[in-house]
Amino acid sequence: MSAEEVNFDGLVGPTHNFGGLSEGNVKSIENRGRVSNPRAAALQGLEKMRLLMALGIPQAVLPPHERPDTGVLRQMGFSGSDAAVLEAAWKADPALVTNVSSASAMWAANAATVSPSVDAADGLLHVTPANLASKFHRSLESAFTAHVFRTIFLDSARFAVHEPLPKGGHFGDEGAANHMRLAPSHGEAGVEIFVFGRSAFEDGFRPRGFAPRQAFEASEAVARLHKLDPKRTLFIRQAQKAIDAGAFHNDVVAVSNGPVMLAHEFAFETGSAAFDAIERACSFETSVIAVREAEVPLEEAIRCYLFNCQLATRPGGSGSMVLILPEEVKSSPKALAFAERLVSGHAPIDQLIFADIRQSMWNGGGPACLRLRVVLTQAERDALKGRVLLDEGLVGRLENWVRRHYRDRLTGADLVDPALIEEGRAALDELTGILDLGPIYAFQRR
Repeated sequence: MSAEEVNFDGLVGPTHNFGGLSEGNVKSIENRGRVSNPRAAALQGLEKMRLLMALGIPQAVLPPHERPDTGVLRQMGFSGSDAAVLEAAWKADPALVTNVSSASAMWAANAATVSPSVDAADGLLHVTPANLASKFHRSLESAFTAHVFRTIFLDSARFAVHEPLPKGGHFGDEGAANHMRLAPSHGEAGVEIFVFGRSAFEDGFRPRGFAPRQAFEASEAVARLHKLDPKRTLFIRQAQKAIDAGAFHNDVVAVSNGPVMLAHEFAFETGSAAFDAIERACSFETSVIAVREAEVPLEEAIRCYLFNCQLATRPGGSGSMVLILPEEVKSSPKALAFAERLVSGHAPIDQLIFADIRQSMWNGGGPACLRLRVVLTQAERDALKGRVLLDEGLVGRLENWVRRHYRDRLTGADLVDPALIEEGRAALDELTGILDLGPIYAFQRR
């Protein structure tokens, strides 16, 4: 079947800030309280999308969530106008306002797990929005994310958009950030790999450092919902060593595309046995590259986000690939040397491109975090609703929209500014017109 991978990037929202809310994410904690620049963050994200388009790789966008989420604060007993609710919540505990103002939905790799129609027994493309139960600020995203996906992937004859999995306890689902796929090409049946950190019901489990976020049972549930062939589905445990070093998601230490996988040798709990299992599960020729600790130490790979990259196939059928890395890789001689060896060797990767997304990186999200990979046939692309597939004209409109609506400076204290609510709603109201999505936000339907 002929199909292409489309990168759905999350548009950075107007309340992008450095709240330091993500325990286990070293960069998020390091930059807590830093003054942010929402305008620069959004433009950097759009520039990365433009970069993909210039390579001929299909690119789409997902709209930001409305923040601050005053509805959640009302659920907590705060009342009155939106401004009064924000002010009262700030006085009670500023952390509440920081959590409900997070623009973390920009990291679309956590939005959902997606299985292409060629992998599913029913021939549908399956989407399961992540419940993101491990972090309060992220758990607020799942309902609106599901609503957006049902708006875009509306055609039930082609798409199945499931409910997010139940939340509670350790039943966390982190979406595509803990999911990989290997296949001869995007349009051929592949092997789907779910990487988990623990069992939701694991008695006596005590992490040595940071707590894992993805539950084995959640991964199993997604595989069942997506009607995947058990013979082409793997469940592999993420190494606690990697989690403790700051690999809060698997995509911080591993990336795959087509028949190629790059991963640190300490990415998986069972080490080389995990890499052997991956190669055995594939009935097609693969290139599984395990980067040794001596080549790039685990902590250094995480610091520069070597693996949190975009590995993408150029269109045209040659199978050649480009590796899109954050600029921070240049600060690591070992990581940079490894990347340069890749393109000079026998791997299908023949080009390195560096992206400046420092606003996202300071908050702990690299190129891979910003995008959700969706393999679509031409008929499936034609069935998408709204104007979410990018072209040069749409990118230009979005850049102008950002420049008109976004602030270039935001502190934690600014989150309680009532004007920020109105600015955000004005921006989002205009955006739904640009993207032709209709009244998807609650404020538009009141």
